[in-house]
Amino acid sequence: MFVAYVVVAVLLSLLLIASGGLLLTKEKGVTASMTGLGVPLRWFPLLAALKIAGALGLLAGIFVRPLGVAAAVGVVLYFAGAVVAHLRAKDVSGTLVPAVLTAISTAPLMLGIASL
Repeated sequence: MFVAYVVVAVLLSLLLIASGGLLLTKEKGVTASMTGLGVPLRWFPLLAALKIAGALGLLAGIFVRPLGVAAAVGVVLYFAGAVVAHLRAKDVSGTLVPAVLTAISTAPLMLGIASL
């Protein structure tokens, strides 16, 4: 279970850091999508920080498993919140990506719990 946690945590962390970077740089497509959902630009740094903190927590979980589990919970909640944001904006077709990311984010959570 430990090796599986490491692999999943590293891959998800890379995704989170890249995604947080796109938020910080206010990449055109991301900005249009997020503002279309009603997310104010002033929230972008906070949302980016949450993604990056989740990534760092998952990586720290390699050495301190409870921290990784806590970070995984936060990442799952972040993406579940993204699903809710799409649904509130009546963007049902836009829920696919955050729903898949929510499901993927459960992998390090379950593997982290299993290898405590």
